[in-house]
Amino acid sequence: MKKIAVLLCLTVSVVFLSIFLSGCAKKVIEPEPVEVTEELGVAEPLDKTVEEAFVITEGRTSGPMVPIYFAFDESVIEGDQVSRIEKNAAFLKQRPELMVRIEGNTDPRGTNEYNLALGERRAQSAVRYLVSLGVDRDRLTTISWGEEKLLLFGHDELSWAQNRRADFVIIQ
Repeated sequence: MKKIAVLLCLTVSVVFLSIFLSGCAKKVIEPEPVEVTEELGVAEPLDKTVEEAFVITEGRTSGPMVPIYFAFDESVIEGDQVSRIEKNAAFLKQRPELMVRIEGNTDPRGTNEYNLALGERRAQSAVRYLVSLGVDRDRLTTISWGEEKLLLFGHDELSWAQNRRADFVIIQ
């Protein structure tokens, strides 16, 4: 008799636990209608302005462009970052009506003054590279944020590396 009571109690517990864990049905959110632009391979919302059509995809960069990252205390574009800035140049040459602000950023090490100067060197380095690839200089502006707009606030190499970048922001 004891075994039957324990078995019954266990069965009831399993049923209640399965009901509890299954929870309520999730609300389905309908996606916004989009128009696929085959030429660029980018899905753009139908009722958006130019600025709204290019969302931030990485760092603070407007997609489909990507930020470029720098070594500690450097402003030279090298290694795998060359292909990233070449991708940005190709996109900008396809969209000659767009204006872009290149934002230089640093990690928080160093003085504010030093980091602002380093951020400016990074932004200017990106401008020179884009111009060398055929992008019109008049379409590009720069600003240095130095350490003012960190993405990650950790005190480790991963966080610092993510903050050492130049972002490409579509402004028109």
